[in-house]
Amino acid sequence: MRQQPRLPVPCVVVAALLGLAAATPTPARAATAQEIDLGVDVALERFRSEIKGGEAFVAAAKGVLVFPKVVKAGFGIGGEYGEGALRIRGKTVDYYSTAAASIGFQLGAQVKTVILVFLEQGALDDFRRSSGWELGVDGSVALVTVGVGGSIDTTNIKDPIVGFVFGQKGLMYNLTLEGSKFTRIVRK
Repeated sequence: MRQQPRLPVPCVVVAALLGLAAATPTPARAATAQEIDLGVDVALERFRSEIKGGEAFVAAAKGVLVFPKVVKAGFGIGGEYGEGALRIRGKTVDYYSTAAASIGFQLGAQVKTVILVFLEQGALDDFRRSSGWELGVDGSVALVTVGVGGSIDTTNIKDPIVGFVFGQKGLMYNLTLEGSKFTRIVRK
């Protein structure tokens, strides 16, 4: 039996990157700091109003990284991109982008809001010191599902970083953020 020729790894990586470039939605222009902050305000207000205990949860956090609009699109090879802000004690301290690529069956697009809550100072410090932080490599995030009545049971949350993902119709389930990369950006 004759074996099928295999593409060398660099060819596969180049093909994936080309597919990502084609599939990743990029804004016509980058958002300003003011636009990002406004989107973060709206996303946090939605989180606080839709999730019982959300207000206290955010107030107890060492830092909150919010991406109000992460666009994911794909046609076989997919990608996602969004811009957001890291807030400490309610004030924006840095701006970040998030990007991820995926290969597999996928068709279409979706918009989601991603909120990462840093519950431990060490996890926040490690994140801020990195030049590019990748989930699953540099750290992990526990995605939180909301209990009965749309409330957070904070007594069971022991992870240093927890994440929430919202879609158009509320909290999204069965999602992963693994492979997402977060990079500090400069906004004026």
